This record gives sequence, structure tokens and C-alpha cells, in this order.
Amino acid sequence: MKNSNLHVIAMIPARLQATRFPRKLLQDLGGKSVIVRTYLNTKATGLFDEVIVVTDSQEIFDDIKSHGGQVMMSQKEHSCGSDRIAEAVETINTDIVVNVQGDEPFTDKDSLENLLNVFHQNDAEQIDLASLMTPLNDLDDIQNPNYVKVIVNQQNFALYFSRSPIPYHRNQTISVQYYRHKGIYAFRKQAILDFSKLPMLGLEAAEQIECIRFLEHGKTIKMVQTQENSFGIDTPQDLDRAKAFFNQQNP
Repeated sequence: MKNSNLHVIAMIPARLQATRFPRKLLQDLGGKSVIVRTYLNTKATGLFDEVIVVTDSQEIFDDIKSHGGQVMMSQKEHSCGSDRIAEAVETINTDIVVNVQGDEPFTDKDSLENLLNVFHQNDAEQIDLASLMTPLNDLDDIQNPNYVKVIVNQQNFALYFSRSPIPYHRNQTISVQYYRHKGIYAFRKQAILDFSKLPMLGLEAAEQIECIRFLEHGKTIKMVQTQENSFGIDTPQDLDRAKAFFNQQNP
């Protein structure tokens, strides 16, 4: 996207004390921490004018700095990554902000490029933000509440997100494709600033899915399908899987 007329940055929110796996971002992955791997992988795509880690942790700040990376320290406490990014981006002159999850070190260039391309399509003016979805076919995955599902309209704008299987497959004669939401977003700058000022409403509070806030307040989310099946690191078992995957890619 560097060749486009849009200024595009990637921001990686990095909270040290994650609930399920504290300090996971500083765990070793092939000789560097998970957060450094995420930063370097995002930088290597060449899609962004800047890549910036935003953190509440001096340890993460120092780790990124030691690898020559750009990093900012949050000035306030935040309950979610989007709020952390909103604080950081307020003083940055940019058009599009991509939220890259700090615990997803393997997201590939093609997925990010496809995500950014929606801001150059015919319906670009209708898009407040864009996000990724990938097909779900395994029944256990479809029923897993840790996998957020999304349904879309004919133009691939999100209708709803849920931890429950949506749609409910009552009529078994109808073929249904389920999609998992991947928590990577491309925001117009104003959309991310608006997010931090909008109150959490009932559906978001019930599901504990932050992007529902946009839908409840009338914002539009364009979903982009990807076959790329990267994974987040939420547990020690996920880290073991990530290490095995890394070793396969780097024999």
C-alpha cells in the first residue's frame, strides 16, 4: 500500500499480563520473543508506512527498542487493544490504521494486502473498517466459544458476530458455510477514534466481542475472506504449536 495515495500504519497493541497466559508476548519463539516476531513479520510485509507497538509494559518497550523497532508507551489503562490504539493514534497523521494482534506472529502478507485493498474498491466510501474471516468446517471449531463466528450480507458487510454457531442450522437441507472472525482490523482513523468514545452496549457486554460495538452504533465492517489459517497464542499449548510451526518454516 506504500504506492497508494493513502498513508497506512500498523499498530500492534501489546499488553503484558494477559488473563489466560500472562507474559505470553515475552515467551521465546525461535530465539526472539513472540511480540518481536510479530513486529518483524509485520514490518517484513512492506505494506506499511510505519509499524508501531503500543504497550503498557516497560519490558516489552525495551524488547522492541532493542531490535530497532518503533514502540509507544500507553499513558492510560485500557480494557481492549482498540482503545489502546485509539489513544496512540490520536496524534499521528494517517488515513488507515491496521490493528495487528501481538500474539499472532504468523499472519501473512497476502491476507493483510487483501484487507487493505478494500479501501480502493467501489464501495470504499461505505467502509468504516475492514476485518478478516476464514472458513470454519470442523464441527468442534464451529461450536467452540473461543472461535468468534461472523455472518455477512451479499456484499460481505458484517451482520453479526457471536461465540455461538451462527447461523443456527435448523434446515439441514440448506448448505451453510461458517466463518471464523480473525481479530485483525483495518480502520479509517476516525473510526478508531470514534470507537474509544462509544459506550459499550448490551450485545458487546454479553458476548464479550469488542467489534460488536461498531455494529450496535451503526458503523460498517467489511469482511474479507482469507484461506490463511494462522493462529493466536492464548495458552502454553498454543506456544508449543507455534514453536513447531516456526521450526517447520525455518529448518
